[in-house]
Amino acid sequence: MSENVDKLASLIQQSQRIVVFSGAGISTESGIPDFRGPGGVWEKYDPNEFHIDRFLASEESRRRYWQRTTEFYAEIAIAQPNAAHRAVVDLEELGKLSAVITQNVDGLHQIAGTSPERVIELHGTSRFVACMSCGDRHPRESFQERVSAEGDAPDCEQCGGLMKPATVSFGQQLPQQVLERASQETVACDLFLVVGSSLVVYPAAGFPLMAVQKGTPLAIINHQETPHDQYAAVVVQESAGEVLPAITAGLGAQRAAAPTPLPS
Repeated sequence: MSENVDKLASLIQQSQRIVVFSGAGISTESGIPDFRGPGGVWEKYDPNEFHIDRFLASEESRRRYWQRTTEFYAEIAIAQPNAAHRAVVDLEELGKLSAVITQNVDGLHQIAGTSPERVIELHGTSRFVACMSCGDRHPRESFQERVSAEGDAPDCEQCGGLMKPATVSFGQQLPQQVLERASQETVACDLFLVVGSSLVVYPAAGFPLMAVQKGTPLAIINHQETPHDQYAAVVVQESAGEVLPAITAGLGAQRAAAPTPLPS
C-alpha cells in the first residue's frame, strides 16, 4: 500500500466513531454513472429539466421528468453494491461506524448490509416515490410498473396529489431533520471519511468543513482533487473499491489475531 493508504489505515484503526460521507464516486464501480464527470448524467441531460419548478409547471413537463428519471432508475435497479460499499459494512461490524452520510440516491449502502438506521440520505432515495401533498410513500419498483412509456404517472391514492420519486430535486430544500441529524453525527465523530465525492455541492460539502472546525481529522478517497483536499489529514486518489477493503481486511485480521483476555 502507498504511504497515504497506510496513513489512512492508521487513522481508521485509531477511530471508534467514524462518519463515512459518500458521493457518486463510490457507486461508479457498481455501474451507476456520476453526474459531473466525463460521460456523466449532466452531459446527457440538462440539469434544468430536473428542477422542481419544471416538474410542477405542467403535465407535459412531468411526463418528460418521469421519462428521464425512469431511464436513470433502470440503471439503479440492476446495480449491486461493490467492494467499497461492503467495506463500509465491515467498518460497522468492526464497531467503528457511527453513520453514513450519503449524497447518493441509489440505496446501495443498505443493500450492501449497512444498518438502515445508520444511513442518512441527504438527497433522498430513488428506491421510493412519495406524494408531494400528504407524503404517502411506495416502493419505486412496484410504482414504476404503473408509469407509462410516455411518462404518465398515477396520482396519490390517498389524496390525489402529485407523486414524485423521493429524491430532492433542484430547487427543493433538503429536509431540516436530515440536515440536523447529519450535523449531530458530524460533530460527534472522531474521523470524517469522504469516499467518492467531488465536494462541490452545498450544503452537503459543508459537513467535512464542519468536522475540521471541530478538530476532527478529515480523510478523502477520491479519484480527482477536491476543494477540501487542503484541509484533509490524508488524501488518497485511488479506487475506493481497492483501498477500503484492504484496510478493513487488515483490521479484521488484527482483531482475529488479538489474544483473548484471561478471566479475572
